[in-house]
Amino acid sequence: MNRRNLLKTLSLSLGTGIVTTDVLARVGENTYSYLIGENSNHQPISKPVTVITCGAGSRGNVYGNYATQFPEQLKVIGVAEPVAFRNEKYAKKHQIEAANRFDTWEDVFKKPKMADAVIISMPDNLHYEPCMQALRLGYDVLLEKPIAPTERECRNILALARKTGRIVAVCHVLRYAPYFVKMKELIAKGAIGEVISMQHLEPIEHTHMAHSYVRGNWHNSKQTTPIILAKSCHDLDIMKWVIDKKAEKIVAMGNLKWFRRENAPAGSTARCTDGCLVERSCPYSAIKEYVDVVGRSHVLDIPENVPDRKLAALERLKTSNYGRCVYRMDNDQPDHYVSSIQFSDNVTASFSMEAFTAYHGIRTRVMGAMGDMVGDMNELVVHDFRTKKEMRFVPDAEDVAGYKNSGHGGGDWLLVKDFVQAVAQQNPALLTSTIDESIESHIMGFMAESSRKNGRVMEVKI
Repeated sequence: MNRRNLLKTLSLSLGTGIVTTDVLARVGENTYSYLIGENSNHQPISKPVTVITCGAGSRGNVYGNYATQFPEQLKVIGVAEPVAFRNEKYAKKHQIEAANRFDTWEDVFKKPKMADAVIISMPDNLHYEPCMQALRLGYDVLLEKPIAPTERECRNILALARKTGRIVAVCHVLRYAPYFVKMKELIAKGAIGEVISMQHLEPIEHTHMAHSYVRGNWHNSKQTTPIILAKSCHDLDIMKWVIDKKAEKIVAMGNLKWFRRENAPAGSTARCTDGCLVERSCPYSAIKEYVDVVGRSHVLDIPENVPDRKLAALERLKTSNYGRCVYRMDNDQPDHYVSSIQFSDNVTASFSMEAFTAYHGIRTRVMGAMGDMVGDMNELVVHDFRTKKEMRFVPDAEDVAGYKNSGHGGGDWLLVKDFVQAVAQQNPALLTSTIDESIESHIMGFMAESSRKNGRVMEVKI
């Protein structure tokens, strides 16, 4: 593929606009750095879109931080958050008046509609009801994934969004990441010919698995959502999005193999703080993870003004799930999960979610009739069978107006940017992850979980 032909592949219609990546810089032999161009359907807005954030944790701050950097586009005018210091910190950051600070999401919707949109970034099991309430009151919604814990609830949100005509943008942020935009562009323009198959790996990383899915908020699938949705609905979504095929059948296998009581080493105790004899050598030691590592204590919700954060972290481990032995939790999430998918046009795909890795970062391979591509979100390598050459594409860290990597390869803020435009123009076509688009990958997840539990190949019906 010569440079002239390459440049012809670098634009693709997304929604109703054109997103281009023809801003290239050669950084080595056959290696190019690139940026995502502006969507031609974005328009200047006369006043900022106003939002209320329900859930001022990690994701609520990621999306809300867009408003601190681009106040002319987005203004956070309310917050609902039960954790007092989170509520206080978020309100101070966005200068939210006392009347618009709420302890619970229910209190938000007791008032008449007072903003253009709502950001729902609460735990998975608290997505459905607030989203339905928001739609009934006429709010547009930026909804953190997964949409809801059950297929029925996901379909109900879709039906109400269609009935009310409101926008529901699902936070499938990888669709906005320059890396995956490039992958989709090149596939759509025939860089590897007709797609034949795909392999996709989600390496969770062993300590992240222990933090989030053994000890953490998502440790119990019955109380939240199955790990295939909690962690990997974005993987299923990006697989179908980049190859642009409909999922037809899915089969899955996996279980909880290691983080079980019978695997607890001799000398271990109920908590890492109970005098465990193997704590210093255990790779999952809560003391090593949250006390010894400077800067990790923030995940324990310790206020920033506490003078001795390490001591406070140690005390928190004595009472919270984060201090419990990983082998003695009431967790049920699989720690390894594989799935095979049949897409339309006889395209096959395999997906693997693995807890036991020393690294994180999605790895993807796409095999085509005329070439293949391999990538790890940092670099995408395209091999052309016809020319026997390869080209390397490295996404620039810049994502929005000079700001560097807001998260998920730049996808976090690029999503918010498009959401602001969609709400301001009342045009959901400016988004690539409306609920109409995102529902299919959620159904894939529910069918995968049903297959894993029942040992059957499941049809994917939208």
